[in-house]
Amino acid sequence: MKNILIIGGSKGIGKAILEQQIDTNTIINLSRTAPEVTHTNLTHHTIDISTDELPEIDSIDTLIYCPGTINLKPISSLSLDDFRHDFEVNVIGAVKAIQKYLPALKKGNKPSILLFSTVAVKLGMPYHASVAASKAAIEGLVKSLGAELAPTIRVNGIAPTITDTSLASTILRNDRMKENMIERHPMKGYLNTEEVASMANFLISDQAQSMSGQIIPMDYGIVSFKL
Repeated sequence: MKNILIIGGSKGIGKAILEQQIDTNTIINLSRTAPEVTHTNLTHHTIDISTDELPEIDSIDTLIYCPGTINLKPISSLSLDDFRHDFEVNVIGAVKAIQKYLPALKKGNKPSILLFSTVAVKLGMPYHASVAASKAAIEGLVKSLGAELAPTIRVNGIAPTITDTSLASTILRNDRMKENMIERHPMKGYLNTEEVASMANFLISDQAQSMSGQIIPMDYGIVSFKL
């Protein structure tokens, strides 16, 4: 049984990871709202990662940072504060958590860190300037920390395409837009949270001991193929 710290485990991908892991591991969740699920293996702290002090946690084997943003605007409509906000949520929050809990991770059982990027880093998409810039920083962080913390702590990332979460609800707000999104992807689909959680589960498992510094695309072919 591992001690898994999830930041942002009450919604979306973080919630799916929490629900898939909770029967077999101890979960500590930090988020602004409590998860809907209750379990003897779950401890929740109500925290705003951007502003609040983080709680002391002595034992951590895995840190998963899930918060993200989808702020899609033309560059002319993006303010500097938009860029600052996206960077704060996506990057500074992750750095804050890693710095806080690095001593506990170093003492962990085969410890690992998992972060999240986006396909928009590799595939140029209009209106993604702010989110792509901050997620590109996450990919740099994965590579740099993977090297710095080797061989003690593995650091990996997942770069998903659009995923059916509340964060993406405006993009997938009706059947027509969902069908258009399916057609945009060569593999004719887009992600659900359980798919991404399954990849996360593999990357933090002992089966992935050879992997660090990797950004795993989950893209339904949109980056890899042009059909």
